[in-house]
Amino acid sequence: MKGWEIKKLSQLFDVKSSRRVHQADWKSSGIPFYRAREVVKLAKDGIVENELFISEELYEQFTKEKGAPKTGDIIVSAVGTLGQCYLVKDSDKFYFKDASVLWFENSGKVNSRYIEYAFKADSILAQVMDGSMGATVGTLTISRAKDIEIPLPPLPEQQRIVAILDEAFATIAKAKTNAEQNLKNAKELFESYLQGVFENKVDGWEEKTLGEVCEYDKNSNKRDDLPYVGLEDIQSNTGIFIGPFEPRSMKSLTFYFNNDHVLYGRLRPYLNKVLLPDFEGHCSTEIFPIKPKKSVLDRGFLFRWLIAAETMKKINATWTGATLPRANMNAVLDFKINIPPLKEQNKIVQKLDALSAETKKLEAIYLQKINDLEELKKSILQKAFSGELNLNAVI
Repeated sequence: MKGWEIKKLSQLFDVKSSRRVHQADWKSSGIPFYRAREVVKLAKDGIVENELFISEELYEQFTKEKGAPKTGDIIVSAVGTLGQCYLVKDSDKFYFKDASVLWFENSGKVNSRYIEYAFKADSILAQVMDGSMGATVGTLTISRAKDIEIPLPPLPEQQRIVAILDEAFATIAKAKTNAEQNLKNAKELFESYLQGVFENKVDGWEEKTLGEVCEYDKNSNKRDDLPYVGLEDIQSNTGIFIGPFEPRSMKSLTFYFNNDHVLYGRLRPYLNKVLLPDFEGHCSTEIFPIKPKKSVLDRGFLFRWLIAAETMKKINATWTGATLPRANMNAVLDFKINIPPLKEQNKIVQKLDALSAETKKLEAIYLQKINDLEELKKSILQKAFSGELNLNAVI
């Protein structure tokens, strides 16, 4: 790349940290005090709801002794989530935790926004992570940060690259926001329709308690020749079994089920795990086999009712236990459910299944769009720091 050089970060910034602030000096008001977690939040959102502070007096003392970040400097997360950069603004006044946060003081030789973008590129992040792998908590030390190598064009080219990246990333952010909103809308549309089905007061429908139309089946089973279902084997809100379909023996008590049952996970945070098994097996005692009476209640109709938002909200209200809250299934059996004739239940289930399938197709499209946009950002950054960036080619 003509005119480009490879520079170590220490040639562009004074790489350092802060004076040590002891926990005894933390306050509930005063000058904001940032740890790595706050810097990560600032890097992502530009703002943070800070919870730690130091006194104005201590801030003044430390800044006189060692200075404080100023406009154009960069602070970087150096513990946990590494290499997240926040570019200091005119209005900023804060101090930060030594070692957890590094301070790149700009020497005037580089465009700080260029370096901020550089730290988003895979080639630079790989250097940030190098040497931190295998540690319990990843750490970026001052000495390692100083040795990070940056591909550096002349200053006018740095400014051109920053301008192109600003425009490209703004366009991508807008497209990603639209895709995320479309994804949310698709999910909410199905949930709204689902909820409307069970809230309708329709002639010919009967109001029953769940206990009147189901059997709360807790028959124990110790057959080792049957597949076992645990909460981890059920995909949330789908009725799909994702565990290994193979016989498994368990030392503890299990419940028997077959394809007449609906399996309901009662242990938080698995309360929305409901399975429609198409096989015979045994399950964890944190999963309750509910057996709808075939003469009055379709199994698919019951499944849809159980995963409806209003039903889950009511079930959540029956939680007991502090550490691992569990739904009170005896209380759930007293819940009211509006039930149409069986033929109508079957039609409703078919319609809901079809709508669910279409919703999942839309969700997959929007999720792929979001992933593609993230990959586009990576591609643009790679081009930016290899001298191949052209505004007409990036978007």
